Amino acid sequence: MANRAVAFLTRTRAGKGRMDWTDWLSYSYLILGTALMFAPVMWLALSSFKTEADLKRFPPRLLPYVQETVMVDGHDAPLAVYDIVSGEFEGRRLAQIRRVGLVAQMVDPEDPSAPLKVDIADRELIERVGLATENYTDLFAKFNFLRFFWNSTFITVTATAITLLVNAMAAFALSKYQFRGRSFVLMLVVGTLMVPQSVVLVPLFLVVKEFGLMNTAWGVIIPGAASPTGVFLLRQYMLTIPDEILEAARMDKASEWKIFWRIVIPLSIPALAVLGILCVMWRWNDFLWPLIVLTDTDNFTLQLALNSFQGEMSTQWSNLLAMTVLTLLPIAAVFMFLQKYITTGIASTGGK
Repeated sequence: MANRAVAFLTRTRAGKGRMDWTDWLSYSYLILGTALMFAPVMWLALSSFKTEADLKRFPPRLLPYVQETVMVDGHDAPLAVYDIVSGEFEGRRLAQIRRVGLVAQMVDPEDPSAPLKVDIADRELIERVGLATENYTDLFAKFNFLRFFWNSTFITVTATAITLLVNAMAAFALSKYQFRGRSFVLMLVVGTLMVPQSVVLVPLFLVVKEFGLMNTAWGVIIPGAASPTGVFLLRQYMLTIPDEILEAARMDKASEWKIFWRIVIPLSIPALAVLGILCVMWRWNDFLWPLIVLTDTDNFTLQLALNSFQGEMSTQWSNLLAMTVLTLLPIAAVFMFLQKYITTGIASTGGK
């Protein structure tokens, strides 16, 4: 299997291992596209393991570096180690106790009893490639990460399930029933796609407030339960289901609800999978509406928790990047395992 995959990926138009000019063009295009897509993700992942000082370094470096430290008698915490490159103590390796202005108080780790004063211009920090794993461990100490993760998971899963049910029923009615005004209803549903979200934020907020859903997960879930994109996507797919199958079920005295659950839903699995993936991505990454509805920190989603790392005076970039990576992992896993349904489902929705 692996050999077949390698042979497929390395095949050329000229054959016999020779490269045609079209092969060079194709591989160059693919390599460039891959680099443009994955370079920002790789930079984010590597930066999440950098210390706060390394993140603020200019020019920036690709790999994460950490300071070389050493334990010195009389000091509880490890001290940063420097090479003295000029001045009175040139050639020695010293540990810094403290810095006052342009002068650093340092000691020899082998003889910590005699503090030395060194100009900061005469020293060079010793660094090595290393991972600042405390960026991740500190998340669980400083923030209730698991609580935020549960809130995001509950809202995403519940909202996706409700959206699939509501949109599937609407699509079934618009695709398999003949009634007066069906085209107008479909045009009305599709027309709502042209209405910006910012236009309906205020009336939507007032409705949610009147129903007493403010600062609750249901206030985030219910307003987006019906998606015009989902209705149109499922309707286009359900149009490809032969009406003869439904008529045969009705002749066998199957109820409309049974036809919907036993015939239409199983046949629409590819389109439902596509809509489910898209809905998971929308809900998981949603920020604006939860920001308006949720005011209690215990009800925050991961996206709102990310915003809490950014203050008016400073931003904890190391923790922010680490939490961003953890936030991306679930949605990346869902997309990676179910991406095959996107192409097949979307292709099928345009079949008629």
